[in-house]
Amino acid sequence: MSDDQEIEYKFKLPEGFLLGVSAAAHQVEGNNKNNDWWQAETQGKVPASGLACDHYNRFEEDFSIAKQIGCNAFRISIEWSRIEPEEGKWAVKELEHYHRVLLKMKELGLQRFVTLFHFTLPKWLAAKGGFEHPDASQAFARFAWFVAKNLGQEIDWWMTINEPEVYVSSGYVLGKWPPFKKSKYFTWIKVYNNLIDAHRLAYRAIKLVLPQARVGLAKNNVYYEPGRQKNILDKMAAKVADYFGNYYLLDKISSSLDFIGLNYYFYERLSVDWKKFRLERLNQNFDYKHLGIIDNIQRSDMGWRTYPKGIYYLLKELKKYKKPVIITENGIANARDDMRKDFIKQHLYWTTKAIDEGVDVRGYLYWSLTDNYEWSDGYGPRFGLVEINYDTQRRVIRESANVFQEVINSS
Repeated sequence: MSDDQEIEYKFKLPEGFLLGVSAAAHQVEGNNKNNDWWQAETQGKVPASGLACDHYNRFEEDFSIAKQIGCNAFRISIEWSRIEPEEGKWAVKELEHYHRVLLKMKELGLQRFVTLFHFTLPKWLAAKGGFEHPDASQAFARFAWFVAKNLGQEIDWWMTINEPEVYVSSGYVLGKWPPFKKSKYFTWIKVYNNLIDAHRLAYRAIKLVLPQARVGLAKNNVYYEPGRQKNILDKMAAKVADYFGNYYLLDKISSSLDFIGLNYYFYERLSVDWKKFRLERLNQNFDYKHLGIIDNIQRSDMGWRTYPKGIYYLLKELKKYKKPVIITENGIANARDDMRKDFIKQHLYWTTKAIDEGVDVRGYLYWSLTDNYEWSDGYGPRFGLVEINYDTQRRVIRESANVFQEVINSS
């Protein structure tokens, strides 16, 4: 039996705690035609996003639903390719659109979290090689400066980049996202370092305009454990993965962070099969019995293992940076909606335990308000507190969305 099955989940959220949801422009807005993802979709390399959730036109309805279910915060992203569809040319119409979006959030009392780069590049930059190009970091900083200058007074929390390691691994190692490369070594490291530079430059650019702005980054951290607790090689593998996967980047940019955004989805047990001389990532549905490991942890519709206590361990490790932490993403694909409520309660329980032990956690944003376009997985996975009928765009609030009001009422 897991730790989570043995606990009665009673907890109290701190006063002023931010409880909300996250979304990303390309996954919900629809018709983002000026970026590299749309280009890949038209070429048949990834599923088509089309109208997505039509959030571009229905944002008022979506924000109202968020408020109705008990949210006091909402994370969006500003689509770079809408604001700068051609290099150095700014789209006033789109700027005005995002201004209306931000004002609506303010009107409803939602703290406004904004991400500047959530996996999609303007086509003009992708044509140059994206973040492989030496000038890409400067171009991103210029975009950050422009947003700060024109929209900055309406943004409460800034995230420069979402999950740089996921972007690099999916686009430059696994080759399943644009630009669909499988780099053995040099290219992906170059892109990773350029993203680090892009964050630093964007941080400075925003601060030039708004010295008091709260600027961070959304970091996907994985909770790693050795597959066999007493095996030295397994323990070493978990420690190496933990540092390079979770903390190498944060160490590099810690002086350019006002807060840390934590995205938590993955729990992995690592085991070294010395007979086959390979590392086993025990997060997929295959037989581990040859390693003497039994794995019976609950999984989402996407096969991802769910381990709520992992968020507690990750938050405790982030304490060393002495920065406020916002959980900027945490969610589960669960079309039947029979796991989501407990999933959220369990993660909030372990979050409040970390807070009680001195970690400065300011908020929790569930991924996501609505079902949405899940990148290379298309529209199959259902993460939303709100169900979307993609044929009619009708929104139906799922039963699990009641969890926010339940948590608020018990705090």
